[in-house]
Amino acid sequence: MATQSARLTTFPAFMRVDARKVAIFGNGAEAAAKARLVANTSANISIYADAPEAELIDSLARLGLEPVPAAYAASQMDGATLVFAATGDAALDRKIVADARSRHIPVNAVDQPDYCDFLTPALVNRAPVAIAIGTEGAGPVLAQMIRARIDQMLSPSLGTLARLAQDYRAAVDRLLPRGVARRVFWRRFFEADVATHVDNGDISEARRIATRMLRGREPAPGHIWLVGAGPGAEDLLTLRAQRAMMEADAIVYDALVPETVVALGRRDAERISVGKRKGCHSKSQNQINELLVRLGREGKRVVRLKSGDPLIFGRVGEEMAALRDAGVSFEIVPGITSALAAAADFQLPLTLRGVASSLVFTTGHDLTGAALPDWARLAVSGATLCVYMGRTVAASVAARLIDAGLPADMTVAIVENASRRDRRLFHGTLADLPALEHRTELAGPVMVVIGDAVAGANFEHSTSIAAGQQSSAPASQTQAA
Repeated sequence: MATQSARLTTFPAFMRVDARKVAIFGNGAEAAAKARLVANTSANISIYADAPEAELIDSLARLGLEPVPAAYAASQMDGATLVFAATGDAALDRKIVADARSRHIPVNAVDQPDYCDFLTPALVNRAPVAIAIGTEGAGPVLAQMIRARIDQMLSPSLGTLARLAQDYRAAVDRLLPRGVARRVFWRRFFEADVATHVDNGDISEARRIATRMLRGREPAPGHIWLVGAGPGAEDLLTLRAQRAMMEADAIVYDALVPETVVALGRRDAERISVGKRKGCHSKSQNQINELLVRLGREGKRVVRLKSGDPLIFGRVGEEMAALRDAGVSFEIVPGITSALAAAADFQLPLTLRGVASSLVFTTGHDLTGAALPDWARLAVSGATLCVYMGRTVAASVAARLIDAGLPADMTVAIVENASRRDRRLFHGTLADLPALEHRTELAGPVMVVIGDAVAGANFEHSTSIAAGQQSSAPASQTQAA
């Protein structure tokens, strides 16, 4: 049974249709959908419609096509390479199928799988690269869902890169022996600097590097992506970050980055943990800088994964300076910072018309010094205050802000592990905030949001921070109850 279920009943293949006739019969949405699909190719499309409906007319106009205003006649499919029967009339579609088969032309009858010689897939188009997803009619919606995911994963410039590769194929076949030498060239072509410059729109530089690689004068270039891993939920990682991780030879990550996010990288990529979490720094910042420089100079493609956004409390400035000084190329891939994820968990508007028109990101440690930071005045004037890493200094934060003029009964929202399945939500007032220091069971990163706008949050799934030290249920469990 297992062997049988693993076998396809259709054979996936790509048919040449360049400058060849494809005939589509129908007046409505089904014919329009097939026309849009075939329009991804360079086929000559003929649409026969004796009473074209508005959707078909509109779709054809967008494609630069016009229907042939004629009732069905078998002779209309003469010379066609493919035929689509999409009239919506089951009997007429079956007649079109019979006429096509008598002429030995492959035919597809919409929504009648027993009358289809071929099935149309969900298509990801990066011409000349094409990815077709089929379910043998079992789940067209599933095929579209898969198509959407693959479409997001692939760089929009993939087709341009593939066309550039076509320009070099003859020279590669002539100059490089079969086997390892060619495989190494093409892997560097598609994964290293050539692909990066194509992605950035610099085709001339991509050609220069490819030519130097072909002549053996271009060393393997290293490149570092400084990537924001987001607050922890793997589905909040950006598409650009996912693409970088699939290209990386090595992934250097902090302790706050969950394993589920690290696992999104290539399976054969080297994984290097550098700690960078309060109380467990496995490597100093200088050691991390040196590691990134060394990997880049070795020609490695490296993703440096940093929790949240790399430009917010991430010490990325030191890493960028080290890479610049060493002449190693790098780029920033932004991520969703924890403050935004915490606000989403609470359905909390960080800015609110007439209430809060400015926003402050800070760490709790900024309020432990002798001088009150300048941004504290913004909090007093109505700004929403997002405090990172604030649990252990909560009492100091509360006292300093109250002294600065914030009311003790101002609403605060607290999230541990923002965006993750094990997140926990708490609420209270500024006067309650010192209780946070005693919640030692909160081992994950904690975000505190303070301000007038917080009163507009949804507290249905949160627990009072002043209710004692008992552990509250994760938000996901509460919502599921």
